[in-house]
Amino acid sequence: MNIVITGASRGIGKAIAELFAANGHHLFLCSRNEYGLYKTIEELITKYPNSRIKGKARDLSKKEDAIQFGEWILDNGVPVDVLVNNAGNFEPGSVYNEADGLLQEMMAVNLYSAYHLTRTVLPAMMKQKSGHIFNMCSIASLQAYANGGSYSISKYALYGFSKNLREEMKPYQIKVTSVFPGAVLTDSWGDFDNTNQRIMEAQDIAKMIYAAAQLSPAACVEDIIIRPQLGDL
Repeated sequence: MNIVITGASRGIGKAIAELFAANGHHLFLCSRNEYGLYKTIEELITKYPNSRIKGKARDLSKKEDAIQFGEWILDNGVPVDVLVNNAGNFEPGSVYNEADGLLQEMMAVNLYSAYHLTRTVLPAMMKQKSGHIFNMCSIASLQAYANGGSYSISKYALYGFSKNLREEMKPYQIKVTSVFPGAVLTDSWGDFDNTNQRIMEAQDIAKMIYAAAQLSPAACVEDIIIRPQLGDL
């Protein structure tokens, strides 16, 4: 299968890429960090030589970059079997006192990136009448919490995008899955001490996405909600 993953240079995106590469799939990766992206590609090619891996550094919060990345995928002439809209960012704050412009920033990276990339590749997916789209939402899409602010708002919006898209794509046999991770040990947690496994690992999310992508055409996992065993932080 041909797998497209955004935000793929680190964290959850990199874990998803590694699991698909380990199983021999072909990857098209994107990250706005060019150095990190090509370092990840080099690592994966070395470990999994049977997987064809390409990448393009783009800032998907910019509409033109998201469209250009989608067009680059299409120019490769391969069907998109799985699209993982994982690009995103977290900035803490509250609606009443967060910096001016933060909502626009969070919407651009957490919602519009997925919206514009998906719209670019969808016509080809609809024509082939197959494919699976995963949108990386968040527990914050389901439950407001203190200091969530614009981040939470943008993730609520991404869930709305996913729900609408799933209904629209049913006639075209394209699956849409919303993924709602709780706390995951990524760079955003800094030097968090996870020796007692208080929060999840990126590989946990990757395994759930990979499993959902292996089901028969008749089955679709609509929502993946995954939290730390001891609950949210």
